[in-house]
Amino acid sequence: MRKILFSTFFVLLACASFAQAPVAKGKAQINLGVGFSNWGVPVYGGFDVGVHPDITLGGEVSYRKYKEYWKWGGKKGYYYSGDASIWGFSFNGNYHLNKILNIPKEWNLYAGLNVGYVSWSYRDGLNNGYSNNSGLGLGAQIGGRYFFSEKFGLNLEAGGGNKFSSGKFGVTIKL
Repeated sequence: MRKILFSTFFVLLACASFAQAPVAKGKAQINLGVGFSNWGVPVYGGFDVGVHPDITLGGEVSYRKYKEYWKWGGKKGYYYSGDASIWGFSFNGNYHLNKILNIPKEWNLYAGLNVGYVSWSYRDGLNNGYSNNSGLGLGAQIGGRYFFSEKFGLNLEAGGGNKFSSGKFGVTIKL
């Protein structure tokens, strides 16, 4: 995975030219990448649409899977495992701070709110029990992008306040 990320970074670096950020009104961009979490490594894909020169609305889908292991009862104890599968669907709105902070056009700094639904399925390896825990959440995010060309950039975002809380890193492609 590191090789893919580093290769992507250097390919985008090779395309270095000036970009226009944030996404213009009526235009769209796609975001793809991986996240940081205590519950597996999320993979995400999303989009943003410009609705005002400083405001975008968008959506995102994420998926993560992880496995847990426990041992109890001393040297000859029992082992326990469980598998979790987590799907997330969210909508977001972001205010882009480029004009206010007079940020160069190849950079894009933003902050916003999100609302989403998370479906959390867990399979107990001890007795093959199965549970499902889902719910709505409201949160906030702050992030930034650096565009290497008119169409390609890297993004980094941190969020908090709900089940989407974590960070993420990926690429942005303007359509």
